[in-house]
Amino acid sequence: MLPNVDWLSHLFALMPVRGSLDIRCSFGAPWALSHDAVAKGEIPYHIVLKGEAVLEDSAGLGKTRLMAGDILLLPGGEAHNLHDGSGQRAKPVVRRDGINVVINENSGTGEQFDMLCGSFFLESPYDRVLLRYLPERLIVRAGIQTESRGNNTTDSRLANLVALMRAEADGECLGGRAMLNACSVALFTLVLRLASESENAPMGLLALAGHPRLAPALGAMLDDPARAWTLPELADICNMSRATLVRHFQERLGHSANDFLLDIRMTLAAKELEKSNISTGAVADLAGYQSEAAFQRAFKKHMGVTPAQWRRDSAVRVVRTNGGSP
Repeated sequence: MLPNVDWLSHLFALMPVRGSLDIRCSFGAPWALSHDAVAKGEIPYHIVLKGEAVLEDSAGLGKTRLMAGDILLLPGGEAHNLHDGSGQRAKPVVRRDGINVVINENSGTGEQFDMLCGSFFLESPYDRVLLRYLPERLIVRAGIQTESRGNNTTDSRLANLVALMRAEADGECLGGRAMLNACSVALFTLVLRLASESENAPMGLLALAGHPRLAPALGAMLDDPARAWTLPELADICNMSRATLVRHFQERLGHSANDFLLDIRMTLAAKELEKSNISTGAVADLAGYQSEAAFQRAFKKHMGVTPAQWRRDSAVRVVRTNGGSP
């Protein structure tokens, strides 16, 4: 693992994320958009640049009003609808291909609405931890930049990043597509950072990271997953009793510390097994198992395949990704 870095950097080192910004929407009311459910490992996102929208989804979370500055992530990947809330029949959407993004427009003359749409992508099994411990729906707000606040707050940095993405989406500059994809990954990082800093961080990984007394345990497990961590040791790091640690983990994360540690170890093991120059025994050591046989049993139970099968399958994936044949 990486030394002397924070929990979020450790997480992204374990779980590579790709990003793509694909669509720029510019509508006049009345308007409506319908989005189908996406494949596992894909997280759609929407950035509201101007105007307001009503979000409805199939997860039973009810209607939510989005305003300019809101950034919506849907880790659950559920089908969802966005509309202006007027109840009027929406004007047809006209699609045209821009240099860097697809542009959706309509002939509506009412209140104007602008939005950027894209997706984040996590390959299996790296999607396991994030999708298991993130909420079905996540909304954060990019701050409005002012001289008094400066650039040192997460929300103002997020606002600056959104402004850059908007400029790249609107422009026709060299490398614009590459810029948008790179900015998407940075967007994902800043959104998770901002959400973890919120007083009302949603249950899961973000609530755990945002709890000042529990965050040290999260950092310790990500920093040294091979260590045989015990609940008393983690409780001591957090300056609380074992019973309090167990209760807080369950309340904040929805799972135990041992569950989380096992997910981290198996994710690390899967990543290391993709390397042809490291033995299964060495991977077992990195994942905190003194016995290779014990590691193989744990990996098979958790991942559904043996370490050897995972290694063979990952080699096939690499060949296909590079355009070859298995």
